[in-house]
Amino acid sequence: MKRLGIIGGMSWESTQSYYRLINEGVKAQLGGLHSADLLLHSLDFAPVAALQAQGEWEQLGDQLAGSARMLQNAGADGVLIATNTMHRVAEQVESSLDIPLLHIADATGEALRAAGIERVGLLGTAFTMEQRFYRGRLQERFGLEVLTPNAEDRALVHRVIYDELCKGEVNDTSRQQYVQVTRRLQAMGAEAVILGCTEIGLLLPPHAVEVPLFDTAAIHCASAVEFMLD
Repeated sequence: MKRLGIIGGMSWESTQSYYRLINEGVKAQLGGLHSADLLLHSLDFAPVAALQAQGEWEQLGDQLAGSARMLQNAGADGVLIATNTMHRVAEQVESSLDIPLLHIADATGEALRAAGIERVGLLGTAFTMEQRFYRGRLQERFGLEVLTPNAEDRALVHRVIYDELCKGEVNDTSRQQYVQVTRRLQAMGAEAVILGCTEIGLLLPPHAVEVPLFDTAAIHCASAVEFMLD
């Protein structure tokens, strides 16, 4: 088994899902008492979120690159960033490493392509929905047409992530609002919807809406297990 380094804590609410899903995946493959060989560096999210809001991406890239190198030096054979938004600095992190960075958008794109999806909706933080680092990678590497909600819906989705989900709050009202946003994406022609923030899976279960949901946290973890056991 390869040893995997995880950069987490952004937020820890979804990082604990990563720990559980990767261990469950290893157990399902190997059985018995097997569990995942993991290293975790869990960051304090408050200063990270403040720098995000200020647009200080280069500083954040330096911070995550340092975290990744620490995991590499501790013996990791590969690294993943357990959040979609911070893949905004993935190239900066990847260039600092001598080991693979398992990119969440690549795992998601491969899952969508395998399912025959061509036109997909995207939910996530405003950074993920509005900037090109995520949508552009899906479009350029996997030929996907990526749809995003209107400005009002984007603001709602972003607010719920930071004000509720990252604090461990899962509210029925917000769930119903997300369902409506997802239905509007479906009406725009989305064949599926990407839960492009690793916390959204805490709010929207797989069968919450009629359109298929692709939970990036679960997809990323499955890809990590495949890497570890390859």
